[in-house]
Amino acid sequence: MTDAPRTLPRSPYWGVPVARAIPFVVTALVITFVSNHSAQVGLLAYGVFAIVSGLLVAVLSWRTVAERSIRVVFLVHGISGVVFGALALAFSTGGLGFFLFCATMNSAIGGFLELYAGLRSTKNPAGRDWAIVGALTVVFALVLIFFPTDPVFAVGMLGAYAAIVGLFLVIAGLSLRWGVQAVPAATTGQPPRGGKAS
Repeated sequence: MTDAPRTLPRSPYWGVPVARAIPFVVTALVITFVSNHSAQVGLLAYGVFAIVSGLLVAVLSWRTVAERSIRVVFLVHGISGVVFGALALAFSTGGLGFFLFCATMNSAIGGFLELYAGLRSTKNPAGRDWAIVGALTVVFALVLIFFPTDPVFAVGMLGAYAAIVGLFLVIAGLSLRWGVQAVPAATTGQPPRGGKAS
């Protein structure tokens, strides 16, 4: 008689995307309810967001991601956020051009790194989520580069990007928390028929 498969939580990583969602959601709410969408407001909002998000990405990923090379990718991702966030705060009167520089550079670096991590980690339950967040972040950078912009449009796009990614991260984290996968119980010590021993 074969034992029924056991089910275990799919990933202990679920708290990381939920924690990462917090600065995204807060930034989206701040931009939504603040009527002044000037470049200075954008730099201040982006600076705080990038620093907090960068610290969460670097620290939590380093503590929870098993593969060392992917941990390094997220560490660089997080450092980029802290650096560009600090620049945004330090030069908050730098105007629209400086806001676009900080947001575009950090989004391009972090987006491509997270997309790379997701495409490389196909067997990791969080890999697909990394790829999607990375792709959305790259798209945000491309919008700021190629579309004619003014402060209202640029800051509004930051709010829209933050809302979309924040909501996605919450859903992704809860999916990892409540998702289950079948884990067959080993009763004979033999690999399944047609399979290979690991």
